[in-house]
Amino acid sequence: MNLLLAEVAQATQRLAAAGVPSPRFDAEELAAFVHGVKRGELHHVKDADFDARYWEAVARREAREPLQHITGRAFFRYLELQVGPGVFVPRPETESVVDWAIHAVRAMDVVEPLIVDLCTGSGAIALAMAQEVPRSRVHAVELSEDALRWTRKNAEGSRVTVHQGDALSALPELDGQVDLVISNPPYIPLTEWEYVAPEARDHDPEMALFSGEDGLDTIRGIERTAHRLLRPGGIVVIEHADTQGGQVPWIFAEEQGWADAADHPDLNNRPRFATARKALP
Repeated sequence: MNLLLAEVAQATQRLAAAGVPSPRFDAEELAAFVHGVKRGELHHVKDADFDARYWEAVARREAREPLQHITGRAFFRYLELQVGPGVFVPRPETESVVDWAIHAVRAMDVVEPLIVDLCTGSGAIALAMAQEVPRSRVHAVELSEDALRWTRKNAEGSRVTVHQGDALSALPELDGQVDLVISNPPYIPLTEWEYVAPEARDHDPEMALFSGEDGLDTIRGIERTAHRLLRPGGIVVIEHADTQGGQVPWIFAEEQGWADAADHPDLNNRPRFATARKALP
């Protein structure tokens, strides 16, 4: 075992003791980042090349600063995104939401599908949709100026059109034209603040996390926005907490102009997102 791998083993123990959920992965990812190699190449780093800044990075993660803030990058599906303070760090569970949406758009058999991502944050969802549905026209909406700085960095050179605006009043010029509306909105109840992991509670922007007493305020607003934007037969896909699985489909009720409202599980088989189709006239 070389020096770096020995240090990674010690770092893993420190991160585990600090309550970090994935201590080995994070210890290796930080080592790879500091030394400019891939995780699978750590054993190639010579002892003489060990960089003591590794322990500075470990100490930051030990204090529960998000791994992605330390490295400045987040991986989402086939994307590497720039992230940092002021923007929500995309989570792996959202990948299953995007996967469903991509298959739904492809099944529409629309030549150039029009897609809107509300509460886009880093732009992860919008960029993934644009990348994996090649002829799509994708609009990403974000209210926060701090988050928008990251959105625009990530969207530079892409086909995604970025807008600053409120998800509840966004893009009136597209009313009745959109094929798919997708969103990972804030959905944590204010009453659960103390139970949120430190990485999110202390570092993700509050406006990307919390939404009223039951966590559903923004989703209720997006329901009306989605109905306004979508063409008849268009689809809405919206992420929610696994504890909200029985509640969100009811927001997309038939009397509100929706059909086929349903919940879907993530890879851990927990209720993760709801979908509905705008009813035909």
